[in-house]
Amino acid sequence: MAESCGRKLVVEVCNAKNLMPKDGQGTASAYAIVDFDGQRRRTKTKFRDLNPEWDEKLEFLVHDKETMESEMLEVNLYNDKKTEKRSVFSQIKGELGLKVYYIDENPDPPAAEEEKKPPTEEEKTKTEEKVEAVPEKEEEKKKEEEEEKPKEEAAAAAKEQEEVPKPEEAPPAEVHSEKQQQQPQQQTNNKENLKPESGDVVVVGGLNEAELLRSLGSGRSRSSSADDLVDRMPFLYVRVVKVKVKSEESVVPSSSFYAKLVIGTHSIKTKKSQSDKDWDQVFAFDKEGLNSTSLDLSVYRAEISDSDSETSCCLGTVSFDLQEVPKRVPPDSPLAPQWYTLDLESENPSSSGSGGNDVMLAVWFGTQTDEAFQEAWQSDSGGLIPETRAKVYLSPKLWYLRLTVIQTQDLQLKQLSEPNSNNNNKVRSPDHYYVVKAQLGAQVFKTCRSRTSGSTANNPTWNEDLVFVAAEPFEPFLVVTVEDVSNGQQSSSVGHAKIQVASIERRIDDHTDPKSRWFNLVGGDDGTSYTGRIHVRVCLEGGYHVLDEAAHVTSDVRASSKQLAKPPIGLLEVGIRGATNLMPVKTKDNGTRGTIDAYVVAKYGPKWVRTRTIMDRFSPRWNEQYTWDVYDPCTVLTIGVFDNGRYISKSEKDVRIGKIRVRLSTLDSNRIYINSYPLTVLLPNGANKMGDIEIAVRFTCPSWLSLIQAYTCPMLPRMHYVRPMGPAQQDILRHTAMKIVTTRLARSEPALGQEVVQFMLDSDTHVWSMRRSKANWFRVVGCLTRAATLARWLDGIRTWVHPPTTMLVHVALIAIAVCPNLVLPTVFMYAFLIILLRFRCRQRVPLNIDTRLSYVEAVSLDELDEEFDGFPTTRSPEQVRIRYDRLRALAGRAQILLGDVAAQGERLEALFSWKDPRATGIFVVFCLFASLMFYAVPFKAFVLVSGFYYLRHPRFRHDMPSIPVNVFKRLPSLSDQIM
Repeated sequence: MAESCGRKLVVEVCNAKNLMPKDGQGTASAYAIVDFDGQRRRTKTKFRDLNPEWDEKLEFLVHDKETMESEMLEVNLYNDKKTEKRSVFSQIKGELGLKVYYIDENPDPPAAEEEKKPPTEEEKTKTEEKVEAVPEKEEEKKKEEEEEKPKEEAAAAAKEQEEVPKPEEAPPAEVHSEKQQQQPQQQTNNKENLKPESGDVVVVGGLNEAELLRSLGSGRSRSSSADDLVDRMPFLYVRVVKVKVKSEESVVPSSSFYAKLVIGTHSIKTKKSQSDKDWDQVFAFDKEGLNSTSLDLSVYRAEISDSDSETSCCLGTVSFDLQEVPKRVPPDSPLAPQWYTLDLESENPSSSGSGGNDVMLAVWFGTQTDEAFQEAWQSDSGGLIPETRAKVYLSPKLWYLRLTVIQTQDLQLKQLSEPNSNNNNKVRSPDHYYVVKAQLGAQVFKTCRSRTSGSTANNPTWNEDLVFVAAEPFEPFLVVTVEDVSNGQQSSSVGHAKIQVASIERRIDDHTDPKSRWFNLVGGDDGTSYTGRIHVRVCLEGGYHVLDEAAHVTSDVRASSKQLAKPPIGLLEVGIRGATNLMPVKTKDNGTRGTIDAYVVAKYGPKWVRTRTIMDRFSPRWNEQYTWDVYDPCTVLTIGVFDNGRYISKSEKDVRIGKIRVRLSTLDSNRIYINSYPLTVLLPNGANKMGDIEIAVRFTCPSWLSLIQAYTCPMLPRMHYVRPMGPAQQDILRHTAMKIVTTRLARSEPALGQEVVQFMLDSDTHVWSMRRSKANWFRVVGCLTRAATLARWLDGIRTWVHPPTTMLVHVALIAIAVCPNLVLPTVFMYAFLIILLRFRCRQRVPLNIDTRLSYVEAVSLDELDEEFDGFPTTRSPEQVRIRYDRLRALAGRAQILLGDVAAQGERLEALFSWKDPRATGIFVVFCLFASLMFYAVPFKAFVLVSGFYYLRHPRFRHDMPSIPVNVFKRLPSLSDQIM
């Protein structure tokens, strides 16, 4: 029917970019519906793709050429999900690319006459049935589209790189380009250059904004399948499956087969296979590192001769022109391997046979998002070395184990003699001292000493809590030992009991205490005799969050119990793009040149990710994207860069290159941040810049209400507030948890080294550092600077440095005294306006580690050496003495400062305690007259008089301290009572 019309409108739906996920899994299945002049056309559905490409032409009949310009063309995008409910407040974003033009045709007269005939009732019915049948056939089309495998991927990829034609060049001669809608230059089809900086909606190609707003989806909840935070890195993939030898009879049973791939200077062999001749190996070559345009694959047969020497003969070679290799981009199905005949070169002396052998393989160009990438031999990361592969690690799930030691009964005591006594019949003193020692794995804690005597000598009581950190899978037993410490430093075991950790009760709140239990103590000479019993209460605390990282960089605050789990409020997506200008940290080629084998570790919550190691490159490109669920916005993402030394030898340690931190609360929602951050590492010789790392971060929160609600909730679970632990106990448990996490991750395969985990967790924050002490001191000074600035401003007002300003303050004072009810509204309105004006000057780049704030630029080498010195010290006694004297001098100044602060509070207390009767008497008389004065004088008058007195002109002032200051400084303190 379209061929018989004189004019038709062509709408070419090209593609869409950066659509909002709609299916709850971070993707969307988009299709377009175009309406024009009562006609509706629909594109195919692109399943699970946020950057779909249709390249479909939809044709519409133009019934009236005169009124065509006034007709409305409506384009809507929908997510193909029947059960989804769309809200008017749903978040939308994205870009849509269209081409719109019309074509005039000259139909044949018979066709034109036939076209002029009105349609019959039967034709109308068929047309209506066809239009109504479109929704019913959509489900069948979806299944067909999932099974269809596009065979024109190479042509489509080449088409993406072409420039969009100009309006006068796009249509043929008979096409009149009345409407030609093109994408702007910055919105080209090259996905690698697409770097959106926000979630704003961009209208492309002259579309009606309201139509595009209706067509796009709501918030993102899972990672996009397109990995839009990183660049696509091209790789040449070669899957070698197996070989088929023509003459099987000539194959020796001890023969083995292998294939050799050669691309320029790159050469790699498959594993050796026996008679089945099956390899099924995948090789991935970085396209940027290829120095040839051809791929040669040769198959060899290796045989062991009588002299135990191995000889190889070539069965043939197959060559590929890399310019003709097809391209594949997921979600396309994997390329099916095919049989290729091996060409036997007669001039090759090692060749064998008469040819005709076949090899099954597949060759294609893909990206790092290809499913075969993880299992493939990778040219940029050293091949199949386990220590260089990308891995995801999980921290063990941690619990607090609380052991409440109540009492013991019926202890079977040994009759011990007094120490250094020759009389064996003389027993020890009647007072007995006992402690309970509990051990869980490497953790050992003891109760305080319990003193008993007389009739209660065998029944000591403690009622004391011991808290451990337990990691899943749990240690098998909690060992509780009762020790007799009556003989001073010497202790003897009375008996012990083993408690199975798997049988311990779990609780999530403090409403109910776990049941107490009695356990028999065994001991004696044989280790199995009954020596008493112990009464304890033990439970696994699921209502706490076990802190396993420094408090200021915590990334997870969830409780241990799954019953208290809350749904995530958003999604964190991190694209580890690459690094530039890295410094060499080791040597290669017998020390002739420096090199670095860099990889990145990112940690958020219990999930650790480790990128692949890029070998021998100072500007590596990883382009790996990872996602985390976010449960609290006030958490920190930690990213560290390391040099891989363990792949050379497991005894080697990985060298730290630098570390950055990103606090999620400083990020705007649904916005992509692509920035480069400097990598600075602190070494004993000072702070060194090791290069820069490029990171892309996006924090997606579909519900604005959930994000605001998270700010109103407590930072930690409820148990931390209703049954808090002391600061010292928290610090001990935190470092215990750090050790457990470090040990467990170091036991993984491949291992995440202890030096890596400790560097990421900041496990050395408790170590004394002169540099950190200075940094914290200047932080305190910085906080007090604003108060000092305000004090100087008030002093300038009262001393009439700028008379007009002082006069304005007098007017403000009168306004406050006359209308005190306007004070708070005015203050908050000024705060609102000032903060609102500062919004334009806000920090637009996520903050990173500040070397100036860390005070690494003005620190001496000796102070740095002291910071890196461990426990116990390994330095010389003279050096330790110098450092000790320096620390004593610093502590002396801090001691004086603390004494002065304490003295001010003690003077204020002495004013009310009659320690100085005359001073307190003066204050009592002043209080009496002040009460009478405030009773008679209105408060407004007092404010005005005191304000005018404070702001009086300097000629009415004197330079001596005021009377109240003189009285206060004469008050006594406790300083004169200290020895």
